[in-house]
Formats: sequence, C-alpha cells, structure tokens
Amino acid sequence: MNFHGTDVRDKAITLLRGGMRNADVARRLNVPAGTVGKWLHVDRAKRGECPGRRVPRCPRCDDRPLDEVAYAYLLGLYLGDGYIVQWSGHRSPSLAITCDDSWPGLMDECELAMRAVFPDNSVCRARKIGCHDVKLCSNHLRCLFPQHGPGKKHERLIALEPWQQAIVDSHPWQFIRGLIHSDGCRMTNWTTRVIAGEKKRYEYPRYFFSNLSEDIRQLYTDTLDKVGVDWKQANFRNISVARKASVALMDVHVGPKH
Repeated sequence: MNFHGTDVRDKAITLLRGGMRNADVARRLNVPAGTVGKWLHVDRAKRGECPGRRVPRCPRCDDRPLDEVAYAYLLGLYLGDGYIVQWSGHRSPSLAITCDDSWPGLMDECELAMRAVFPDNSVCRARKIGCHDVKLCSNHLRCLFPQHGPGKKHERLIALEPWQQAIVDSHPWQFIRGLIHSDGCRMTNWTTRVIAGEKKRYEYPRYFFSNLSEDIRQLYTDTLDKVGVDWKQANFRNISVARKASVALMDVHVGPKH
C-alpha cells in the first residue's frame, strides 16, 4: 500500500480547489483517482460544502406534491401483490411489488408508478423464478402505506386512511386497475344452451378479482359501486363482473393484463 504525505495531499487539494478534475490531479501527482476523490470529499466536508446525498422528501411529512393518479394505481398493486420489509442490516425498509413475467407491460406500469410516487428514490427489479419484484427503499414507506403491519394482510384489519380514501374517490379507476393488475384477471367463460334441440356453445368475457382479505374485497366492491359496475360474489374469495355493460365499462378503464 502506498502512503502519500501531507504535502502531496495539500497540492492535490490546491489543484482541486482551482477547478482541476480529479483524474487530471491523479495523473499529475501519480496518485490513485479514488484517493484524490476521497481527499476532495473530506475537504468539502471540513468546509461544510459536502453535498452528500439528497434526502428524499415525503408527501405526508414534508408536504411534497403527490402524484395521486400514480398513487391510486400503486395502492391497488400494493394491497394485492405488494409487501414492505426491512432486511437485517438495511437502514431503510423496502417496498416490493411482485409482477409475473407473463405481463411485461404491467411490470413497466408498476415501475413508472413507483417512480412517480417516489421521484427521489431509485427503483430496481429483482429477478425471481417466473417473476420479478419491482422494488425501492424509503424511510417514508409507512407514511404512504399505513396498512403495513405484522403478519399477512388477510389476518389483520385493512382500512384506508381518510386521505387515502379521498384519493381513491378522486381516481377510482386507477385503484381498480391496480387491484385487477395484482389479484385479478380478464377471462373468457363459456356455457352451453340447447336451442331447437341443438346444443350450442356461447363464450363471454368476465373480470375476476380474488383476495383472501375480506377488507380488501370490500374496498374493491365499494369502488366498483361508485363507478357503476355490477358485480357478484362468486365464492368466499372471488368477485365476478360478468354483465355485458359492466364488462364493457371495465374494458374501457382497465382492460386485460399485458
């Protein structure tokens, strides 16, 4: 390991303060560029000029503007396939939305929504078997997703805060899209009828939403009611939208996964 005396460091600092680039200083003084960068950082810190990392602001803590359209969609995704966890040794918790590799467009929409809601944070994709986790880290995740808590979602109360409900009321279709894109689908059903002694097959589209949480199903159906979509409880965990007019309305605002 090479040790550089204070005279070399002082020369480097003088050149850096004069505007010379790190790489040029390193070549002139025969010092590794990383060492020069460290010297510059320490010098700036001593003078109170170290820029450091920008601290992300929070719409709840700092009154930063919130992209409500993107948030309504992301909230739906989170309630379906999202989770928040803080890994050992990490300073910030992370939000992950699990997206099936069969729907690359959905994954792109999820990432765009995350970047819109958290513009100061980095978003990445973690590969898993058959899917990716779209992820970001932030100390303010619990501010924006107060539904986070210990245990599984269907084993605890899930209720929206008044400010969240106001956003969902303003952008109901984005919330519905997020829920369908996470725990729902558009599918084609079929049935047979006997007409004039001949059995004929009929096909018709329908939307399904499936979630174990009664609270989340209630949020979904309450929002469907507000936008005028007829629905039926298919079984204890599935909500069906099958009436022609309601399916047409869902096709306009939600559509199949892509």
